Amino acid sequence: EVSMETPGQGAGPGVDRDEVLRRAEIDASCRTPVMAFFASGVFWLLVGSALALLASWKMHSPEFLADWAWLTFGRVRPAHLSVVAYGWASMAGIGALLWLEARLCRVRLPWPGLLLAGCALWNVAVAGGTVEILAGRGTSVEWLEFPPFWAVLLGVVFLLITVVSMMMFAARRVAHIYVSQWYLFGAVLWFPFLYVMANVLIHGELARGVTQAATNWWFAHNVLGLWLTPIGLAAVYYLLPKILGVPIYSYHLSLLGFWTLALFYNWAGTHHLIGGPLPAWLVTVGVVGSVMMLIPVGTVALNHHMTTRGHFWRLKESPTLRFTVFGAMAYTAVSVQGSLTALRSVNEVVHFTHYTVAHAHLGVYAFYSMVIWAVMYYAVPRLTGREWPSARLIGVHFWCAAVGMAVYWVGLTWAGVHQGLQMNNPEVGFLEVVRYTVPYLWSRSLAGVLMTAGHLVFAYHLLKLASPSARWIRGPALFGRRRLQEVAP
Repeated sequence: EVSMETPGQGAGPGVDRDEVLRRAEIDASCRTPVMAFFASGVFWLLVGSALALLASWKMHSPEFLADWAWLTFGRVRPAHLSVVAYGWASMAGIGALLWLEARLCRVRLPWPGLLLAGCALWNVAVAGGTVEILAGRGTSVEWLEFPPFWAVLLGVVFLLITVVSMMMFAARRVAHIYVSQWYLFGAVLWFPFLYVMANVLIHGELARGVTQAATNWWFAHNVLGLWLTPIGLAAVYYLLPKILGVPIYSYHLSLLGFWTLALFYNWAGTHHLIGGPLPAWLVTVGVVGSVMMLIPVGTVALNHHMTTRGHFWRLKESPTLRFTVFGAMAYTAVSVQGSLTALRSVNEVVHFTHYTVAHAHLGVYAFYSMVIWAVMYYAVPRLTGREWPSARLIGVHFWCAAVGMAVYWVGLTWAGVHQGLQMNNPEVGFLEVVRYTVPYLWSRSLAGVLMTAGHLVFAYHLLKLASPSARWIRGPALFGRRRLQEVAP
């Protein structure tokens, strides 16, 4: 995206050539483990997409594959969630985290061989846990569906990632701590604690009854808020200045956003238990925490907008910027929607409806996944020394994902609100409510087909770039520009 960092190009005017060479050395140290995490994440994205389509189809056509116990909705749906959370989102996120940490700290990635082994172990854990769920041996605890044995394997790799990140942070060659580093360091410290505590409390049966439900939602909500969100925001804060060639608008605003996220988000999960048999103060804390999240969201949105202001025309040509801005805007949208959903008057209508499914996808897909794809579009050429072969394929991927997500969110949000209003009306029968939602469930499947098509295009494009027979291409893959191509020797 930036000519001075494009493989095969010169350092550019006014650029320290030694700095460019240092970045290339760092990227070379990251190449094998980071690309392994990226490739594994894309593989699990395809598996998760297949499971998602199957689960979505069963919502409006329940007789489809109804005689296959392994493919019943009650198994496919949690398998999909676990594959997306721990396969795609976590593995691609770890790849992005390691590469960003190495670049920001100006150090080589330590223990590449051990990280590669950790990647293999993580894949084994996700595969084993998914098979267990499909075989009917899942735990039935949302976001912790993998049986304890496989959860322990993931915990071991989490520990490795934390240690490697701390080593890079301690050995950093720059005194200044970038805002992206705050978020990345927060992610590697917060989530392992959350993951271990949730597994010990729930699977160790230290938390029972309503306490177990509170623990589950404390963890489930923070999977997005204190693991995926920090990685996503760190990537946005890194990519915007890199692509635009301008500094972040306000370092102080970025710190305010980080510390208020740390302060308020971890309390927000219990708003999912409004109306449940829990102490009133516990639910109220969740409501207050969710509403207070408007502070970090507002500061982050302002910072991103002011940084990009005057450069929005770059969206026409920059694939990375297009994915980044889409994800950043989705972060603002999903966070504001979450704060509103936490209000009791809203929650009593939309809770237990398709609205909450649309809301979850706005966060994990429209925000996080789009930003991770932006990282991959930016980082992979620097890791491999090869440019993406086709700007057209990048465009197809973007529009399939963006349009598919829009259809998904609009349809299920609209259906969920009316579904909730009808369920709260004693004069409307339940089957009538079910029939009302069926057309919107078809729109959900259509959206899933579009998004899956985008995933297939992205996976094909990545394979094409990595293929030994691929042509070397000069110049970055920008929309609306021609590039010189030459056959590799």
